[in-house]
Amino acid sequence: MANFVPVRKEQLQNLKLASKRNLGHIAKQHIVSVTAGEYAQSSSSFPIVFVKGPDSPRHQSVAMLGLEAGENLFFKKDEWLGLTLPQSAGMSPFSLGLDPDQENTLTSFIDLDSEFVGEDKDLPLYDAEGKETELLTNVQKSLGRLYENEKRTENFIKEIVDNDLLQELELNINFASGEKKKLTGIFTINEEKLKALSDDKVLDFHKRGIFVPIYSMLSSLAQINRLVQLRNDTGERKIAGIQVVPLKQEEKTEAEATAS
Repeated sequence: MANFVPVRKEQLQNLKLASKRNLGHIAKQHIVSVTAGEYAQSSSSFPIVFVKGPDSPRHQSVAMLGLEAGENLFFKKDEWLGLTLPQSAGMSPFSLGLDPDQENTLTSFIDLDSEFVGEDKDLPLYDAEGKETELLTNVQKSLGRLYENEKRTENFIKEIVDNDLLQELELNINFASGEKKKLTGIFTINEEKLKALSDDKVLDFHKRGIFVPIYSMLSSLAQINRLVQLRNDTGERKIAGIQVVPLKQEEKTEAEATAS
């Protein structure tokens, strides 16, 4: 279990980071957070979608790494198979959080229980004089960039929601064994509503660069076939076919009524 603490010289002056690290911390993750600024690159590897927890009103931007919970098809035998790596996945064992000592202030945290952290590792966070090393300075800059990108992504998602451009998808998976599975709770951009935007709104989106992540997100859905290929390459529960179907509002309402 993670044990994140604020990065403080007083407590962690002798702490070091392993020079060789891997992505084992996401080995069982089927989704990982991705920011809108990463969509263009990430769309060449992963399907990018929005998801929303049952108890949360907010949508989250994620890259799909698998078709089932606990399945990461891009991390095999300590090797990353994607053409790119979402920034959030590469920040471990660091994270950004609220400073417990200063109200409304963000600070860097480090996971003391990470196998890549300890006084017996290779790369110091502080030098002999107690000053931050270049490593720690770069980590903090990266965390700051990630935070800014996440805020911009929140604004992007708000634009999509406010302009009623969300479209829920249903993934119908047919396994070679004859088993069938249905995945819902996945959202993307509604292309028909996108085409129906007013000229003024289209110009506004164009000037603010909003179409770049929109079309990157839409094109990324083709990578669902990549997930199928990676799954079938493992030889476990092979998939015979998959359909991506837009879930109409009336179908969703009927399903919810049936469930209740």
